[in-house]
Amino acid sequence: MKIMFVHQNMPGQYRELVQWLADQRTHQIYFLTQRKNPPRFDGVETRVYKAHHRPAENAYGLSKNWEESTGNGLGAARAAKQIETREGFKPDIVVGHVGWGELTFFKQIWPDVPIIGFFEYYYSDTGGPVGFDPEDPVTENTPFLLHARNAVPLANIETVDVGLSPTYWQRDRFPQSFHRKLYVCHDGIRTDQLRPDPAVTLKLGRMDRALTKDDEVLTFVSRNLERTRGFHVFMRALPRILKQRPNARVLVVGGNDTSYGGKSKHPGGLRAEMEAEVGKHVDWSRVHFLGKLSYEDYQRVIQISRCHLYLTMPFVLSWSLLEAMAMGATIVGSDVAPVREAITHGETGLLCDFFDPDALGDQVADVLGNPAAYAHLGPAARAHVVQTYDFLSKCLPEHIAQMNALVPEGQRIALPRTATT
Repeated sequence: MKIMFVHQNMPGQYRELVQWLADQRTHQIYFLTQRKNPPRFDGVETRVYKAHHRPAENAYGLSKNWEESTGNGLGAARAAKQIETREGFKPDIVVGHVGWGELTFFKQIWPDVPIIGFFEYYYSDTGGPVGFDPEDPVTENTPFLLHARNAVPLANIETVDVGLSPTYWQRDRFPQSFHRKLYVCHDGIRTDQLRPDPAVTLKLGRMDRALTKDDEVLTFVSRNLERTRGFHVFMRALPRILKQRPNARVLVVGGNDTSYGGKSKHPGGLRAEMEAEVGKHVDWSRVHFLGKLSYEDYQRVIQISRCHLYLTMPFVLSWSLLEAMAMGATIVGSDVAPVREAITHGETGLLCDFFDPDALGDQVADVLGNPAAYAHLGPAARAHVVQTYDFLSKCLPEHIAQMNALVPEGQRIALPRTATT
């Protein structure tokens, strides 16, 4: 099959799918992206495109996102047509993310080429992170600005032949009229590679010694330490945890930027803001901010964790939660709808009120102090991820089936036996 993937930040949600397809050595694959110096995949031709235009710095908020998205869309479409003209590659199918507008004009260049689009999020001032935290209230303009962002998915539901949402909660954020085109399937977790490892040790940064599974290790992981992912709640629970567990060590992974929502007004970012708020009540010698880690070091952090804290507002579920579950971590998470889709309280993890740092701190301290009482949660979490989110046995067959349904029989992708068992 000839496949073109489109994602402005290659590989995005397609990391495992692209790698698996490339490993088959029977498909011709192009990946169109805006990312400078994108990662290399053997067997994949990567092409970097430029947006046709950008909105002016003083562009009005209601139209700014649409202007940027159409610039991405026109730039991507023209780059794709140029690939056909100069390199002779016309795909049998296009697979890409609709969120940045990149697919918007692909039917104008290839009306006969089917498209599968990734529908990640539909914006609203209710039910999601906006307006969830009273510390960050909405303004009278918020509903209009958010709905204006929906111009992109509203245009692209007509562009694609089939849409994809990775979780039911995310699908249900979209209007009912979208659902006839959307199938639900996660990107997939490599549970064959992400496993518990009782023998792992870890010594990073300024740690005075190597840590092991025998230590009281609490872990918190987020791409960036921000409010949407509950960093402020974690920090407010920290003094209580450290007071109750004097031997606990805390490992924090993530950058000091903002991926979602508004930025902290503190010049040092949210981390510095929260350090100033709780600083005198925290023994900082037992708290290790590790920044952004290699994937291998991140795995080792989770593998030595006695309690892994996953806090989020109602928003897109992080890969890190399912990966931690696959590695057998005991999870304490926020009791919000997207997390409840992955975790059943008391069976595969523990859920706490996002706005109650004292209760959160008590629960974490109990997990750290009584690991035997919670020993069943990690294995059950892994079993659930293997059964529901495993890439090779669950997600890959569904994604391939959806692709195959849109192309003639002679172009379809064959699945190996091991991918369906």
